Amino acid sequence: MQIAMVGSGYVGLVSGACFADFGHKVCCIDNDPAKIEALKSGKMPIYEPGLAELVMTNVRQNRLTFADNLSAVREAQAVFIAVGTPSRRGDGHADLTYVYQAARDIAAAIEGFTVIVTKSTVPVGTGDDVERIIREVRPDADFAVVSNPEFLREGAAIADFKRPDRIVIGVEDKRAEAVMREIYRPLYLNQAPILVTNRRTSELTKYAANAFLATKITFINEIASLCEEVGANVQDVARGIGLDNRIGSKFLHAGPGYGGSCFPKDTQALIKTAQDYGAPIRIVETVAAVNDQRKRAMARKVLAACGGSVRNKTIAVLGLTFKPNTDDMRDSPAISIITALQDAGAKVNAFDPEGMEQARHYLENLNYFGDPYSCCKDASALVIVTEWDAFRALDLGRVKELLSEPILVDLRNIYTPDEVRRQGFKYLSIGRPEGPSSLAAE
Repeated sequence: MQIAMVGSGYVGLVSGACFADFGHKVCCIDNDPAKIEALKSGKMPIYEPGLAELVMTNVRQNRLTFADNLSAVREAQAVFIAVGTPSRRGDGHADLTYVYQAARDIAAAIEGFTVIVTKSTVPVGTGDDVERIIREVRPDADFAVVSNPEFLREGAAIADFKRPDRIVIGVEDKRAEAVMREIYRPLYLNQAPILVTNRRTSELTKYAANAFLATKITFINEIASLCEEVGANVQDVARGIGLDNRIGSKFLHAGPGYGGSCFPKDTQALIKTAQDYGAPIRIVETVAAVNDQRKRAMARKVLAACGGSVRNKTIAVLGLTFKPNTDDMRDSPAISIITALQDAGAKVNAFDPEGMEQARHYLENLNYFGDPYSCCKDASALVIVTEWDAFRALDLGRVKELLSEPILVDLRNIYTPDEVRRQGFKYLSIGRPEGPSSLAAE
């Protein structure tokens, strides 16, 4: 099939490359000519494991092309809208400016029956607005608007696309359903379940999924705080409840709070939608508030480990992105933690395998280093914020020699307390009784 993907950011590029790998002919479109030229030369605008190779393979096979105009829309049976929907300043609503503009542009270009698919995460009722806009621009057009939300985890997006837990399709037109089933037919062998709903149900399903996962993360983080007070181990608690099939083990890893491009903005957008419809969702409101507080609380952990003050001290921070295997800094816990440390008078050294270029847009006055060890030199404490694989087996003896004080604050619990304490460190982790006791012992 001929597919046009309007928007060549994270969702559009991954989706377009994967559809091309299925055998469809895909044109990824973006209004940034520099981005399109970079893509044509093999330079990816984001870091995602395996994406560059997948893109270039399908470019060579002539299944994937790039353009800065909508000429490919005329030949397409399906046109996907995969543009950004950031939080709107001031009220937290999703900003649909780019979605609506894409709808206008697509309306002017379509020929023949065309399925217009909203891949972007959008509030309930956006599909109705897109349909109205297209009808206003092109009263004569033959088209159908479909909701087909993405469920991609950054760092594992290709695998998620090709082996999805489910494919959700919101339709109001049987012709559109047939087109969508044909697009996803290559996944038939994987037996990926296709859930067909009405359009509004599909739109809400995406928000409900992200809000629920954000709730699980926030729940285990609050349990971790309780564990620290009562002398319990949050990792054992998480395993104990996660083995219950009704709960499941995923998203029960205690840490410094969730971030990224989806959970923060999607929870806020869902909260605002619920308020607008007079059906407030108090649980999600609390989740968002607690998560913001959580990030700031992590900086206080570092201060406690350093004797209550970091003024005129250097703190080494490993990990800046909100999770490993991405360069995404959006709403990363590292932003709140580092800003709070700087406000408390600390100088901050930082290293991240992929995120330092993006971090420059979010943080100021950081000293960036090219590896974990140079980052630690002469620092008063080491703080692990993101659990990159490269940080899981550090030479702790070497780290201790480089630090001016042997303090390790592990906000991802990637080390065992006994292992670190044997090396002579003060060690503070999340939700494990060894943290406070080891500090007291010192």
